[in-house]
Amino acid sequence: MTPIAPHITAFLRERLPLQRGASEHTCDSYAYAFQLLFEFAGKRLRLTPSALSLEQIDAKLVMDFLQHLETERHNGPRTRNARLVAIKSFMRFIEHRVPALLEQSRRILAIPAKRTDSHLISYLSMDEMQTVLNAPDLQRHDGIRDRAMLHLCFSAGLRVSELVNLPINAIEWQPSPNVRIMGKGRRERLLPLWKQTCVDLRAWLAVRGPAPATELFVNARGQPLTRSGFEYILNKYVQTAAERYPVLKQRHISPHSLRHSAAMMVLQATGDIRKVSLWLGHADIQTTEIYLRADPTEKLDAMSAVVPLSLKKGRFRAPDKLIASLRGA
Repeated sequence: MTPIAPHITAFLRERLPLQRGASEHTCDSYAYAFQLLFEFAGKRLRLTPSALSLEQIDAKLVMDFLQHLETERHNGPRTRNARLVAIKSFMRFIEHRVPALLEQSRRILAIPAKRTDSHLISYLSMDEMQTVLNAPDLQRHDGIRDRAMLHLCFSAGLRVSELVNLPINAIEWQPSPNVRIMGKGRRERLLPLWKQTCVDLRAWLAVRGPAPATELFVNARGQPLTRSGFEYILNKYVQTAAERYPVLKQRHISPHSLRHSAAMMVLQATGDIRKVSLWLGHADIQTTEIYLRADPTEKLDAMSAVVPLSLKKGRFRAPDKLIASLRGA
């Protein structure tokens, strides 16, 4: 039996960050996936996770684990698929380290991803977004921070991980104000900053103080903000904005909704899906096509460009005398 602990340690500490250059967020996500898998396997096999062997992580156990995620943890298909991606990546790593497990690995790699529904994106209109941005109290220290943070997240279309990990030196003032973002897949992009965004950022930097953290946005203790911290802040101001737009009370507005709102703004301003893709830092333009589905103006333009067919008009002839008499009544 092959102990699993040294191999998973090498995978998370060497394979992902050093050999593949995976981000810290990706490494954390994979580590959490294996935490769930090993806890499940330990209970199923009545072993401590550290006593598990590679041979015990077979295709049937992985399938049962995926079913457990959906039925007991109530995870959706996307989360289920993300956990499966982590497991498959580890098994490809194992194929070269333990060739004797090649057949076992092949069986796990053959497990298909579950198809997911493709819903329209949720985004804020410009008036709704403006109301959210005006919600922070600029007479307070945290209000100045929150206004700058929300404005930058929206205007640059940042992922929440990009926002909370953004270093101070990512803001470049000369020769023109820009923000340098290291995005998903280590793809770097440079975006210009709006004039009002610059005003909000300068106001925050003036009161930020000498916090030891290198991140741009910090909490009251001078520590970097977390994803959950930003989600709490956004939810607070969405509730404030809902007093003016009650429809927001029935909608789920997440940090990613700000990114969607930025994408829709760029699409409606330029009409160019390629510019939206560059703004968001997408690796594949097909990912950006979700915004075309959500923009009704694109369909209206298509309708106006099409000459409707000229169809022959006629009357329906009722085949039954009773129906004919009723039609003439």
